Amino acid sequence: AEGNKVTPSVAAITHDEEKLIGEPAKNQAVQNPQRTVMSVKRKMGRRGYTESIGDDTFTPEQISAMIIEKLKEDAEGYLDEEITDAVITVPAYFTDKQRKATKNAGEIAGLNVQRIINEPTAAAMAYGLDQDREQNVMVTDLGGGTFDVSILELGDGVCNVAATDGKRHLGGDDWDQALVDHFAERFEEEQEINITDNRQAMERLREESEIVKKELTNRLQATIKIPFVATTEDGPVHLEDSISRHEFEELTADLRKKIANPIETALNNANMVKRDIDTVLLVGGATKMPQIEQEIEKQVGVQPDRKIDPDKVVSEGAAIQGGILAGDREDVVLLDVTPMALGVKIKGG
Repeated sequence: AEGNKVTPSVAAITHDEEKLIGEPAKNQAVQNPQRTVMSVKRKMGRRGYTESIGDDTFTPEQISAMIIEKLKEDAEGYLDEEITDAVITVPAYFTDKQRKATKNAGEIAGLNVQRIINEPTAAAMAYGLDQDREQNVMVTDLGGGTFDVSILELGDGVCNVAATDGKRHLGGDDWDQALVDHFAERFEEEQEINITDNRQAMERLREESEIVKKELTNRLQATIKIPFVATTEDGPVHLEDSISRHEFEELTADLRKKIANPIETALNNANMVKRDIDTVLLVGGATKMPQIEQEIEKQVGVQPDRKIDPDKVVSEGAAIQGGILAGDREDVVLLDVTPMALGVKIKGG
């Protein structure tokens, strides 16, 4: 409704008890950090965990439901008809608890959740349905909070997931945090002021660091300027600094290394080697960073395909799955895999 392709997963309640979701919530996060919640996806399925917004507490499912409800309302406004059912995508490495929590969030938002499908699987469906040849596709999905790798066999209208692996706590937010820590440390060295305990200053720094990260996607150098970040006896102090893409890549080298293990595990579980992979797809906004594309190409030996929009491809795949469930499409079969080990418990132990 705000005119963008994606809605940020941010929820807030103002001091006037107004509920804000998406872009409006993100825009006021600096002035209202105590009443703003981000990255709730990482908390899904955690028993007993709640987020405080003002005087009220919410479960991750309730916050996620607020975001889903906003999407539902936006879609209903655009289509001018009621929406009752949904297909919701989740990171491939989500546990059963996290999947159930996601389904609950959709139901709290007033939707009949027909299917929960893996994000990399959805991406491959959006990419692969119009491909004539049989091929093995590796989907690497680095979003804000999670990293997934799935290997799929596509051909003859069948989308078969051969293997999946991932990390639940690795995403674009971690690259942002690396910049936040770097700038805060440099500011303390130069000004002898520690701003890490000032929540509002840190929220401003986090917001500006995300902008720096995005700028370094297309530029070799980026500058950060935050006026009045702290106050001393001599008056206000401003944070001004710059960082090169090379420095940023060195700063986040440890994060980048964490990509290798899930790729290796997925290949092993699919009984494949690198040369068996025909196509590599990049999914999720964080894959726009040049360092991620280079790292994945280095790990797999295949140049990633950039023909599809990493921000939209998952939702397109979910829509295709919705079309299959609604009976609008019968030309594709989806065979997915569970990323967890399964066991059978016998009565009596």
